[in-house]
Amino acid sequence: MRWNLPARTAALFLAVFAAVPLAHAEDYPTRKPLSLIVPYPAGGASDASARQFGVHIAKALKQQVVVENVGGGAGMLGARRVLSSPPDGYTFLHGSPNEVILSPFLNAAAHYKPEDFRLTQPISEATIVLLARADLPVSDIDEFIAYAKRPGARPLTFASVGVGSLYHIMTEYLGRRVGAEFLHVPYRGGAPALQDLIGRQVDFAVLPYQQAMEGMAAQQQLKILTSFSDKLPAPLSRIPLISQSKTIPGFVYTIAGGYYVRQDTPTAEVAALHRAVGYALEQPDLRQRMEAEGRLLLQPMSQQDADAYAATQIARYREMIQELGLKPM
Repeated sequence: MRWNLPARTAALFLAVFAAVPLAHAEDYPTRKPLSLIVPYPAGGASDASARQFGVHIAKALKQQVVVENVGGGAGMLGARRVLSSPPDGYTFLHGSPNEVILSPFLNAAAHYKPEDFRLTQPISEATIVLLARADLPVSDIDEFIAYAKRPGARPLTFASVGVGSLYHIMTEYLGRRVGAEFLHVPYRGGAPALQDLIGRQVDFAVLPYQQAMEGMAAQQQLKILTSFSDKLPAPLSRIPLISQSKTIPGFVYTIAGGYYVRQDTPTAEVAALHRAVGYALEQPDLRQRMEAEGRLLLQPMSQQDADAYAATQIARYREMIQELGLKPM
């Protein structure tokens, strides 16, 4: 059947349908709860941070925020979950360079690129620590390196949150820099990696700091040998800095977190999320809790500055990967 509409009727028909997306944008985010994707299992540092931020983001948006844990692939599966969702602002990622930048650079199965995401607001720079199993006969990073390099020794095994994660690449690079051989054991997230470290299934782990690690160390379940930061929040001042090492004092790394949406998300929705995350960053109680967890919280920035921050991060990690000669696997 063919439709023969008068010109005025056809024009009105098209105008009504063209207005539908605008109506949706105007009622954002009232139509349904938001999905905050954490690309790791529940119980890890990323999950804890997202749940605390989610409370304040929900308050700012006057809408429920539901945390969804989508672990696997060094965070790649969670990132893909966001990119496979409609670009309407209702699904966003508690992300970092692990998932947004390193996965597409190093994992051929990612099928996305860093530029497919837009950073609405960076939130923090997390402390990365080197943890050893409780019975490893070392007490600091210099002793650890010497132990790893002892003649005839088997390669020490290390846990990370997955192949191609920053923690994996950092540790491989550390081994290359000091002349030690390490054997990688990937996990789906920080929580299972910690469990096996405590169970002495692996020799050490490079992971983002969690306050719970202090209790584990006090109970002699593991050892905290060093942080890879050049400065720490006050509550973490007792943890040794890599800069205090005699062997490799310049090996400084942190990891920046933020909230990402699809690049093609409409400007109005991006702006609403940007304001909501900025509101969360201004809450003193959240800042105090995050710093106790080893994160240096950033100040809210404009969307233009957030875009520039993201571009700088992409360029930095691309350069690092090129220097290491790493290729997608």
